[in-house]
Amino acid sequence: MEQPTLFYAVTLTLALLGAGEGWNIGLAWLYVGLRIAHSLVQAIINVVMLRFAIFMAASFVLLMMSVRAALIVL
Repeated sequence: MEQPTLFYAVTLTLALLGAGEGWNIGLAWLYVGLRIAHSLVQAIINVVMLRFAIFMAASFVLLMMSVRAALIVL
């Protein structure tokens, strides 16, 4: 599964549950910023280890968002 697809589903779920503020919105913007940084690194300097570190950080942020959404749903 592609990460942006999961991101859209999680953010939509959080918004519909009325939990789209505070930490959740901060995590969402952090994820977006990390994905932009990942794309810029890939397009400009393409250092694989740096790209991988940014990708893993974004993945961790998305995991935190998913867990928070799951806890709200359950």
